[in-house]
Amino acid sequence: MAQMQILIVDDKPNVRVGIRMLLQKHVDWNICGEAGDGIEAIRLAAAHQPDVILLDISMPRMDGLTALPLIREKSPGSQIVVLTLHESLETARAASRVGAHAYIAKSLIGELLPALEALRPEQRLS
Repeated sequence: MAQMQILIVDDKPNVRVGIRMLLQKHVDWNICGEAGDGIEAIRLAAAHQPDVILLDISMPRMDGLTALPLIREKSPGSQIVVLTLHESLETARAASRVGAHAYIAKSLIGELLPALEALRPEQRLS
């Protein structure tokens, strides 16, 4: 089975480090890049075509909800998991409308690993 390629997008370096440390425990997952804003996320998604993109919403230069449809355009096979502090149903619906595959509140980080384990590269959506 191929390694699942994951792009981490969050404006806080310490959050990216924490997520990377959590994900690196899984031998079938590879962190192919990290971005601190939506503009960099679009560039890295286009360059790496990751299987999964973990995307924060509140970021400088370009927020996650604005970047999300542009990321989907540049990397249509990527499954986008919004991982954010925003826990409102309205924000979750907005993320879904612009192409998010899943929405996980950072306060529920324990749900991230099972959600990613349910995703496999061979299940990529176009």
